[in-house]
Amino acid sequence: MKKLLLALLLFADADPLAAQNPVKWNYTAKKIGDKTYELKFVANVSAPWHIYSQHTPEGGPAPTIIKLAKNPLLLSNGGAFKEDGKLVEKFEDVFGVNIRYFNGNVVFTKKIQLRANVKTSLTGTIAYMACDDSQCLPPMSVPFTVKLD
Repeated sequence: MKKLLLALLLFADADPLAAQNPVKWNYTAKKIGDKTYELKFVANVSAPWHIYSQHTPEGGPAPTIIKLAKNPLLLSNGGAFKEDGKLVEKFEDVFGVNIRYFNGNVVFTKKIQLRANVKTSLTGTIAYMACDDSQCLPPMSVPFTVKLD
C-alpha cells in the first residue's frame, strides 16, 4: 500500500508538459568585438527525438525558425543562423522530399551588430517541430530574451 501511495504522489507531481516537450533551449550572447555579439541558441534534444533544420524544403516538416523581434539598436542581424550538430539528411516518404534533421544537441549561432555600445536585450521566438521515428508533436513556439551587456 505504501508503494502504491508513493507512486501516486510521484505521478501527481510530474509535469505533463515536460514529458511532451523533448527539446530544452538555452541561449546566450557573447561580446566578440566593438558593438558585435555572437548569439548562441542550443537545443538539447532528448533521444529518440529530433528537430528539423532551418533549411527544410517546401512540403516537408516544419523547419526550425529563430526570429528576432525588431530592436532599434540592432544595426545588422548577420543573416541566417549557422547550424552545428549531428545532421541527418534522407528522403522521407511521408513528406515526399529530402529532409534534414538533427539528433542530440544542436547549436545555432549568429553574429549581430549594434548601433552603439549600450546594454540592451533581444527578444523573439523559436519555432520548431520535434519528431521521433513514429510520431511528431505539433509545432511549438517558445519566446526568448537574451541580454547584451
